[in-house]
Amino acid sequence: MAYETIIYEVTHGTAEIRLNRPHRLNAVTQQLYDELNAALSAAEADRDVRVVLLTGEGRAFCVGADLKEHKAGTRTAYDRRQYLQGEQTVCKRLLQMKKPVIAAVNGFALGAGAEVAMASDFVLMAESAQIGLPEISIGNFLGGGVTWLLPRLVGLAKARELVFLGERIKGEEAVRIGLANRVFPDEGFLDAARGFAAKLATKAPFSMQLAKEQLNMSAERTLDACLLAELEGMTFVGTTRDWQEGVDAFAEKRTPVFKGE
Repeated sequence: MAYETIIYEVTHGTAEIRLNRPHRLNAVTQQLYDELNAALSAAEADRDVRVVLLTGEGRAFCVGADLKEHKAGTRTAYDRRQYLQGEQTVCKRLLQMKKPVIAAVNGFALGAGAEVAMASDFVLMAESAQIGLPEISIGNFLGGGVTWLLPRLVGLAKARELVFLGERIKGEEAVRIGLANRVFPDEGFLDAARGFAAKLATKAPFSMQLAKEQLNMSAERTLDACLLAELEGMTFVGTTRDWQEGVDAFAEKRTPVFKGE
C-alpha cells in the first residue's frame, strides 16, 4: 500500500511507522488515522515483524488534532464522528495487537498524540520531549481509551492532575510517575529507540503475545482467572518449537533464535 501521511519500513524484525506530516507537527487527520490503522494491520499480518516502532518525522511525535482543519468547518457531523472514531480504533488496535508496540516520542506528544503513545506497550522519550493532555483546557474531551488506561499507569490522583491541569511533562517526570519507560538523549534518540526495539525483537513471539494480553487484562480479572490464563499459556508455549529452542539454548549456553513456531 502507498502511504501519504506515514512512512512504513520493516528492518530486522521491526516495523517502523513514522507519522509523516512534519509541516503540521504530525497533527492527525482522518487520512493519517486510516493509514496508521492499515500499517498496523500490515505489521500484525507480517510474520517477519516481531515489534512495531512508532515515531514522528521532524520535531514532533504528534501534537494531536489538526486544529487548522477543524477551523475550516467543512466537515459534516458524520465526518467529524468518523474522525473521532479513528483515534478510538487506532488506540484500541495498539492495546490489543499481538505484537509489542514502542512509541518513540521524539518531540511534542499532545492530545491524541499523547493518547496514541500511552496506548503503546512502551513509551520512550527524548530528553527534550514533552507529553501532555490539553483537551480540558481548550474545551475538548479525551479519547483513545485514556480514561481507562491513564489511572492504571499513574494512579487516579496523578491521572486527575494530568487531565484537569493539562500540563506538559518531560521524560524524566514521565518515567518517575510510570507514564514512560525510558529517557534517551536527543542526539541519537531514534537509534537508541531502534536498539530497544531490536532487543525486544529477539524475544519469543508467542510468549510476548500472551504476556501482553495477560498484563493488559489483569486488572479486569480475578486472581483465579489470572492463574488459569497463566496455566493455559504455559501449557501452550510448551508445545512450540520456540520453547524447545529456549531450553536447548539455555543448556548450550547460547542465545536462543526464536522463529515464532
